[in-house]
This record gives sequence, C-alpha cells and structure tokens, in this order.
Amino acid sequence: MDYKDAGVDVEAGYRSTELIKELVKKTHREGVLGGLGGFSGAFSLKKYLDMEEPVLLSGTDGVGTKLKLAFILDRHDTVGIDCVAMCVNDIICAGGEPLFFLDYIACGKNRPERIAKIVEGVAKGCSLSGACLIGGETAEMPGFYDEDEYDLAGCAAGICDRKDMIDTAAVTEGDVLIGLSSTGVHSNGFSLVRKVFPMEKKALSKRYDELGCSLGEALLEPTRIYVKAVMELKKSVNIHGISHITGGGFYENIPRMLPDGKRAYLRKDSYDIPPIFDILRMEGNLSEDTLYNTFNMGLGMVMAVSSEDADKAVSILNDNGYRSVIVGEIKNGDKGIELC
Repeated sequence: MDYKDAGVDVEAGYRSTELIKELVKKTHREGVLGGLGGFSGAFSLKKYLDMEEPVLLSGTDGVGTKLKLAFILDRHDTVGIDCVAMCVNDIICAGGEPLFFLDYIACGKNRPERIAKIVEGVAKGCSLSGACLIGGETAEMPGFYDEDEYDLAGCAAGICDRKDMIDTAAVTEGDVLIGLSSTGVHSNGFSLVRKVFPMEKKALSKRYDELGCSLGEALLEPTRIYVKAVMELKKSVNIHGISHITGGGFYENIPRMLPDGKRAYLRKDSYDIPPIFDILRMEGNLSEDTLYNTFNMGLGMVMAVSSEDADKAVSILNDNGYRSVIVGEIKNGDKGIELC
C-alpha cells in the first residue's frame, strides 16, 4: 500500500504545480524574491523604505458557499477572482496598497486541470489588484471532501504609510457618501441564494431577459476589485472612510467606517439596483430588511468624503471605469445607518 492507495496522488500535485507556474509568474512585480516551489514566499520592502512609518496590512477570506454553484456548473475560472477580491478590498478600506497574495485550495481529489483553472482566476484577481501571487498550497484530502468538491481561501498583505492611512475618525457631519457599483451578488449571501433557487444545473442555466444571461452566469459573476479606484482617488481626494459591503450587507458594514456619534443616511432611490436582486426578492419573497442585511444591493463599496470633494471624487471614479454615484450623507446621531 502507498499514499496513492490512500487517495492522495502526489504525481497529480506535481502536475498541478507545473500547470500554474506560468500563471503565477505573470503576476510578479518588483519585490518578489525567488520563484514558486519554496517553503515560503518572499517579498522585499526595499521600495518602501522612504515611508515615514510603514504599516503592514493584512486580509484573509474565502469564497464561501458560492463554490457550490461552481461545482454544479463545472466552471472554476472565476472563483479565484472572488477569493482575491475579498481580501484586497478589505485592505484598501484602510488605504493600503496590496503587495502579495497566497491561496489555499483543499480538495477531495487533485484534478490538475481544474486546479489550474482555479489558479487562473486567482492570478487574474492578482493582476487586477496589483498584488503578486507568491505562494500557496493545494491539499488533497480524500474522505474529507467529496472528489468533485474543494474549498478556496487566501490571504493578502499590503502596505501604507501611517500618515496616509484612512482613519475613520475623520468621518464627520456633512460628509457625502459615494457608492461604487457592484457586479452583482459578489461572494456573500449565497447560503440564502441557495435556498431561494434550486441548486440544479437546469435551474441555473435558465436565461432571464433582464439579466442578459443565465441565472448561473449572473450569480458566478466575480466580485469587483476596487483597488485601482481607491489608489487613484487617494492621489487627489482625502477619503474619510471606506466600507466594503460584504456579509451583513449595509447594516453591518457601513457602521464599521463610522466613529461614535455619527450616523449614515443612505437614499435607496439614488442608484439603480441590479435586476438580480429584484429576482431574488420575488423568487424568495424576501423582505427589504433581509435584502439590505444580507446583500450589497448593487453597491460593493461605500466611501465618505467631504462635501467639497464629492463631485470631484465621483468624476475621478467614473473616469477610471468605476461607476459611482452620490448615495447619501453623514449626520450626527447614534452610530449606525438609516435607509431613506
């Protein structure tokens, strides 16, 4: 008996590594030390030594049960983008520049071509965020995961000069809220999505005219990465606060960027809600509270800037390809959010 008899194919692991080497290499940037295959990834901070007080920022997350749809539809090239987005979007809420990313794939059976597809998405997410993929792990775990299932998680590191960090203490009465459009459901709320829609290939392949694609395609649309939008905006505008709208929707995430004594007022009619959320509402008979407490409702990121900078900020964001709109304001009051 050997390891393969126990369900772990070491040769498949070697082939997976070979298939992803070029994908990983394409994400590399100044600072990467060494190549794929070492016991750890290395990144030089020499470029950042001129910062007054360099601060390292980190984020870790996974894709969650959205992966179930990838299994059903046998489409694995987008979830890697989701994994990167969930980490780097959190880092930029503090104003950090993502530096590097590492992924972790745990599977029931190592199918090298499928692993390569997953990493293809991770590499694309890294390219979109400016982070480099410097390492990772693929763990074959027979008996723990079904042969056709896997889990995907990752972690990212970023950097920012402390004086340039986004300090939510700066959020004050009169600030304007700017919403940046999402690509759809992103990577949160899929436990509820899977209760609303039958998790069958036939149902997920159904085409909706209002979506312009099948239900499965709309739900698998990867999370938008907002790194370049924030990095560009920081050059010209003092951002007071940023909220990445993830699990918990508006009610949980927007207050995270507020200091005590400040309340966010967000106008629901200030932007167009993507049709996928209307379909979810109707098919699942979901209440408004449930929708806004679970999903991003079309805004993947909300930021606070001074009223004097609001129009300029919207213009910069839109000019850089990030559809944005003024959605509300900050007032004095109990910390929290009010939808109006």
